[in-house]
Amino acid sequence: MSLRVRVIDLETTGSRPPAHGVCEIGWQDVALGADGQWSVTDERGATFVNPGRPIPPVTMAVHHIVDADVAAAGYWQDVAPAILKPEGGVVALAAHRASFEQRFCTPHLSGGARWICTWKCALRLWPGSPSFSNQVLRYWRMPHGLVREIGLPVHRALPDAYVSAHHLRDMLNAASIEQLLAWSAEPGLLPRVVAGPERGRAWSDLSADALEQFARDRDEDVRFTAQTEVRRRGGYSQPEPDRPVQGQLF
Repeated sequence: MSLRVRVIDLETTGSRPPAHGVCEIGWQDVALGADGQWSVTDERGATFVNPGRPIPPVTMAVHHIVDADVAAAGYWQDVAPAILKPEGGVVALAAHRASFEQRFCTPHLSGGARWICTWKCALRLWPGSPSFSNQVLRYWRMPHGLVREIGLPVHRALPDAYVSAHHLRDMLNAASIEQLLAWSAEPGLLPRVVAGPERGRAWSDLSADALEQFARDRDEDVRFTAQTEVRRRGGYSQPEPDRPVQGQLF
C-alpha cells in the first residue's frame, strides 16, 4: 500500500443523502517522501457526477454547477470507487469536516477506508486560529507552496481539496497519522466557546455551573469539550451526564 492520503471534497445538491446527491468530486494526494516528510503531490483531479436529480438554485449559488454541467456525467455509484479506492491504495482518506463527505462516501464505496478530519485536527494543532474553516485557515496560515490559482475558485471540489491537502501536509509533519486518526474519531475539541453569552471565552475560564450546562449541550463537540474540561478539573467520579442527540455546531 502506498504511503499516501487522498484528500476528498464533494459538491452536492444538499447535505442529506439519499435525498441529495453528489454533483462533483475533487481529490488531491499527500504522500510520504523518502526524506520522511509528507508533501502535496501532482496527483489531483476532479470530475462531475450526475446527481440523478435537479440541482437546487440555492446550491447552484454556492458552487455554480448547473444541470447542464452534469447531464452527461456518470452516476455516483459508478464514479466513486475508482477515486476513493485508487490503484496502489491509500492509508486513509481525508476531508475538511469529513463527516459531510462520509455521508456520501460510504464504507461500501470507499472500501472501509479510515478518515482524517482536517477540521478536528486543526482545532488541536492550531487553536489560535480566528476560525477553523478551510479558507480562514488558508489565509491565517498561508501554507508554503500553495499555488493561489489552483486553490480557486472556492466551493469547487478540486480547489477545496487542494487547500485542505496543504493543511493536512503540515498536520502530518507535526503529528503522526495515527494521532490524526485518533483525533478525527472523537468529537471536535473546541478551543473557545462558540456561541451564547460566553462566546469567545476559554473553557478554563468558565464557572463550574456554566461548564456543567455546556456538558449537557445538544451539540456533541460542545458537549465533548465541556466534559473534557470537567475531567481536567478532576470531575466525573460519577458517570458522565447523559448525551442528548447530536445537533449542529455552525
